[in-house]
Amino acid sequence: MKFFDDMQKVFEEKFGAVETQKYFSPGRVNLIGEHTDYNGGNVFPCAISLGTYALVAPRSDSVSRVYSMNLADKGVIEFPMNGCKYNNEYDWANYVAGTVATFEQAGYKATHGFDIVVYGTLPAGAGLSSSAAMEVLTAVILKENFGFDIDMVEMVKLAQKAENEFVGMNCGIMDQFAVGMGKKDCAILLDCNTLKYRYSPVKLDGCSIVITNTNKPHSLVTSAYNERRSQCEHALKEVQAVKPELKAWGELSNAEFDELEHNITDPIERLRARHAVRENQRTLEAVSALEKNDIEKFGQLMHDSHVSLCEDYDVTGVELDTLAELAWTVEGCIGSRMTGAGFGGSTVSIVKNSALENFKKVLQEGYTKKIGYAPSFYVADISDGTHRIV
Repeated sequence: MKFFDDMQKVFEEKFGAVETQKYFSPGRVNLIGEHTDYNGGNVFPCAISLGTYALVAPRSDSVSRVYSMNLADKGVIEFPMNGCKYNNEYDWANYVAGTVATFEQAGYKATHGFDIVVYGTLPAGAGLSSSAAMEVLTAVILKENFGFDIDMVEMVKLAQKAENEFVGMNCGIMDQFAVGMGKKDCAILLDCNTLKYRYSPVKLDGCSIVITNTNKPHSLVTSAYNERRSQCEHALKEVQAVKPELKAWGELSNAEFDELEHNITDPIERLRARHAVRENQRTLEAVSALEKNDIEKFGQLMHDSHVSLCEDYDVTGVELDTLAELAWTVEGCIGSRMTGAGFGGSTVSIVKNSALENFKKVLQEGYTKKIGYAPSFYVADISDGTHRIV
């Protein structure tokens, strides 16, 4: 890979000429099942071929120095490997430092630091989980170098904890799980309530997964994400008053929710909870359709998912709605919906290869005319999870 040569040159400029280890950590796209992960429901993500590459060299002291080729203006960022605390000056490196600190708290203490250069092919702010890619990447570097006796599911949990408690983003488990546990040509049906999962082959004969970036960056920590989560939690408490055995919205069928929703006093919270339940059922239905090669039904459920995210969960916005609505008009587009947390970010679409160029043309022209700037397109393959490249 030619860019590894470029990365090696940058590494030598910043840190000197030493032998380096190579790593790749993918982004993820969620095909269906949005805002269900922290509601104890099912999600259906896959790791993608866009992601974060890293060159790594061990140091002899207990300091790490990290440099991102995508954020060159931030320079080299340095942090301690022991007792590290969140620091605004660490900027993006808080995802790395936070994972190190979370490992240490769990008893996996690093005995030295690293020099690390990263280069990402994930567009920043596109909702493709560049933060989870960095966290799981750091976890794999720690395991590889220190021989920690920890499996990937446990590493994924620690990576999520780093984002929740160190960075302050109250995300569910899906992003880190998809990044760490990804498998080529498969999506993962994950029950976020139990962490039971299975791989499901994604056979898109003659079709591609197209990610369309609104190019409207979103900052999850300051967005309404945490508000949506607290609304769902409050609504759940009200229903638990009459159904105490209920642990999460993902446990309910649509019919069961219909019988219980009158217990939720706030009409907005009722809508939020309704989305969580219905989206969970849609996800199970969609995976079943895909496994029966009913790609048309899968596409219809993607459409229904976006409508629910717009009307019941209110996380889409004009940019994502414009992209989805334009996509639905294109012959050869099987399905399209927002992916990720929303408030900007990207849509995911399944598009027949014969329609790809027209799909891009229609969305480019329509979106630019309405929004005032152009979207970006990425055709992604389904990738393996975070790993060292030997």
